[in-house]
Amino acid sequence: MAMTSLRVRRQRLQLWALVLTVVAVALPAIATSRAQGAATGCTVTYTTNEWSGGFTAQIRVTNLGAALNGWRLEWAYGGDQQVTSAWNTQVTQSGSAVTAVNAAHNAALAAGGSVDFGLQGTWRTTDPAPTAFALNGAPCGGTTTPTPTPTPTPTATAPAECAGAGATICSDFEDQTGTVPSGTWQTTAPDCQGTGKVSVDTSVAYSGTRSLRVDGGAGYCNHVFAASTRDLSSVGPVVYVRMRVRHTTALPLNHVTFVSMPDASQGGKALRVGGQNGALQWNRESDDATLPEQSPAGVALSTPLATGRWLCLRYQIDTTTQSMRTWVDDQEIAGLHVDGVPTQNVDGQWLARSTPPRPTGLRLGWESYGTGDDTLWFDDVALGSSPIGC
Repeated sequence: MAMTSLRVRRQRLQLWALVLTVVAVALPAIATSRAQGAATGCTVTYTTNEWSGGFTAQIRVTNLGAALNGWRLEWAYGGDQQVTSAWNTQVTQSGSAVTAVNAAHNAALAAGGSVDFGLQGTWRTTDPAPTAFALNGAPCGGTTTPTPTPTPTPTATAPAECAGAGATICSDFEDQTGTVPSGTWQTTAPDCQGTGKVSVDTSVAYSGTRSLRVDGGAGYCNHVFAASTRDLSSVGPVVYVRMRVRHTTALPLNHVTFVSMPDASQGGKALRVGGQNGALQWNRESDDATLPEQSPAGVALSTPLATGRWLCLRYQIDTTTQSMRTWVDDQEIAGLHVDGVPTQNVDGQWLARSTPPRPTGLRLGWESYGTGDDTLWFDDVALGSSPIGC
């Protein structure tokens, strides 16, 4: 009995030794397999819209691994960026390290599926895009696109000039001979007038030696414009507009307008480009609808306007259907896009009216409805039935 018991114990010890050896050999292989799988587990695109001191980023994560029920994306900034708000995710930041966690409605991420979210932030000295991401702790093997080449459509046909495009309005204000707008531009205050004024400026210009200067005053009903004398009723079916604009002051929290287009579909009331909550917006005078909606997420999908430099503002308006697109410096603004399909936080108010706009005129200037003043300039203004580029 003693000999049998000893033999059994020896066999058991030998068996455990064999098991431990197999485990010791297998563990490095398992760890290596996991690391290799993590390297190709996802791809991330990181698309920024930057201005002096601030930025927004649209982020798309594509899951190349197994389906996930709950996701967490991590990265580190190489500059001094600070995230201030986000949408479709919950973001926390500690130093340069940032973590974005799914919201309740987008926790499920299928194999091969993608999720989109965005954020807004500030920076002081540098704003480089992150180059490495990890999804649920596994490094992403895909590449990032921090500064993609804009591909707005339709392709512009006249990069610098507009006469060759057959534009109805093509003005760099070089034909103005005095300080008061004249000829094809006339000073107007369509609703009411305040302290603002428009003039032809020979000290600041984008091209040539002249531009249109607007000294926009604050206060309710402080309106002043230079209006084109061109009738735009037959331009279309898509109206394309391009202009250079230079602001001295950032867009305020309160509503202001700097481009106004009389709209036949609103009985002559204006289709307006301006700002609210510090970001670029469209506004419809007849019902005060805004594009985007003035929620934090909606505002974040638009963009502030840089000051102290010339910007290229382009937009197109389809007069046959509810379709509008807007670009700043050839970067399309997601929150200023209407395509007839409802987009959360963007076009709910806008699509409440089914009749598409029908602009009949163009006015450049300043409308304040409370606080908010600015000195701004316009140059190289073009409008026609064909695309006109920056």
